[in-house]
Amino acid sequence: MKNTTLLRMGLGLLLGLSSLMAQADRIRDLTTVQGVRENQLIGYGLVVGLDGTGDQTTQTPFTTQTVSNMLSQLGITVPAGTNMQLKNVAAVMVTAKLPSFARQGQTVDVVVSSLGNAKSLRGGTLLMTPMKGVDNQVYALAQGNILVGGAGASAGGSSVQVNQLNGGRITGGATVERELQSNFGSQNTLNLQLNSEDFTMAQRIADAINSRGVGSALPLDARTVQIRVSPNNSSQVRLLAEIQNIDVSVPLEDAKVIINSRTGSVVMNREVTLNTCAVAQGNLSVTVNQQQNVSQPDTPFAGGQTVATTQTQIDLRQSGGALQRVNASANLNNVVRALNALGATPIELMSILQSMESAGCLRAKLEII
Repeated sequence: MKNTTLLRMGLGLLLGLSSLMAQADRIRDLTTVQGVRENQLIGYGLVVGLDGTGDQTTQTPFTTQTVSNMLSQLGITVPAGTNMQLKNVAAVMVTAKLPSFARQGQTVDVVVSSLGNAKSLRGGTLLMTPMKGVDNQVYALAQGNILVGGAGASAGGSSVQVNQLNGGRITGGATVERELQSNFGSQNTLNLQLNSEDFTMAQRIADAINSRGVGSALPLDARTVQIRVSPNNSSQVRLLAEIQNIDVSVPLEDAKVIINSRTGSVVMNREVTLNTCAVAQGNLSVTVNQQQNVSQPDTPFAGGQTVATTQTQIDLRQSGGALQRVNASANLNNVVRALNALGATPIELMSILQSMESAGCLRAKLEII
């Protein structure tokens, strides 16, 4: 009997520890290092080798201008006034992200998107395109064959298309030619930026770092934790390698309800609760029916004319509207069950949640995006 009791206590302790560990996240998943970030690159270029699906040059004169400039750089002069009908060329915008600590010769992926009215970039090749940063300096050169994830076909005036044909990707399509200057390792402090502002989380991260003795951490605000380090690259790399793998227990989140008015979607987190309230939501429907009636004269040769008239019928109905009780809910499952019991559509649910917040029945922050 005693062994069974000890076994149960051990299992309970193990389950408790496992639940605590399940609620812990690593610091690397909760924060980013200030100054260690990607940089956006952009370029303008040409895609050639298309199977008659390129830009209609009469409507996109910049495509022919770009082709003329490229040919002149290659020693080919196009006579003035030449009307080039190019069907296999398309003007494109090329975008990429320059990783932090990127070195010369490293390759990055690029995304190629049509700028004109090309029908498809499938099978095309991107010509050498300079990739510039916000300072208008060239940091990479892009070139290669485009991989388009869509497919389409047309014949006899009918067409079918799957996914997007006017955009594609080149894996490793850009080569870094200029390195971005970084001040990492030159200062005696490192700042960890939280992914979401939370005073409790900032304090817990600082306490976890100080308890390990790997550094001196101080929370500056709800978003930043500052760590004192020696100004040396190698020591800071070793310090971050140890700090980023420390587990921190995640505090309770703020109760939030996110409403997207454009798509009609409603999302809420697990901290949302409801107080007891009563809700009445009526459904107002308006139906408009139009019919075209043709009126002809009774006598064929009486001089009358055939007239088309429009007959409109409008029907307005209002159903529902009964006052329904919504019980207090302590967890997300009960909240969802209570809201589903109202039988409201997502559009109606938005109005109900706004009214609940105003009445103090909704224990959450309502955010409309």
